[in-house]
Amino acid sequence: MSNESPQSTFLAWIMRMPLIRRWSLMFCHKQENIAEHSHQVAVIAHLLAVIKNRRFGGQLSPERAATLALYHEIAECWTSDVASPVKYSNPALSEEFKKLETAAEKACLATLPSDLQAEFAPLLVSEAIEPEYRAVLKAADVLCAYLKALDELRLQNPEFTQVRTNLEEKVESLRRQQPEVDCFLNTFVESCRFTLDILAGKKL
Repeated sequence: MSNESPQSTFLAWIMRMPLIRRWSLMFCHKQENIAEHSHQVAVIAHLLAVIKNRRFGGQLSPERAATLALYHEIAECWTSDVASPVKYSNPALSEEFKKLETAAEKACLATLPSDLQAEFAPLLVSEAIEPEYRAVLKAADVLCAYLKALDELRLQNPEFTQVRTNLEEKVESLRRQQPEVDCFLNTFVESCRFTLDILAGKKL
């Protein structure tokens, strides 16, 4: 009897994340892929969870929040990125995209060895994520996109003018519902606009 495990393609799919460009159909001064985006969302989700726990009585695991964020675009390994204005252009289309994303998440889960799938299902399948973590993950995703819009506008890219307007509405709603979002915005966002020289000379 062979001791060799059958080959899993799970990691091979993950390693292709840098090939999948975000903000499809839009001009960007700085190209971004879903691997970079997932890392940034993980950092923000971790920060939000820590702030929530330390300052607002939360009981989240920052490590779980960060791990969920690392995998939150897993479906796009199979579907690629679809521009939000297209995805949410009408309810029927949005519903079909959601079904497609769920099927893709489950397909990715199925690429793992069977004895590992139960461990990964709560990380890869969106509908299995607890509401409190889903809220932090959604906030981190929106904040990451908001920071991207601010950065592109700083570089004089008018393509992101309406993106910022749309995201500002979401950000304001989030900061009213989740005090950790308001705290994050007040603490971290301004310095993200600084140049390297200002950052290096800034007394923190």
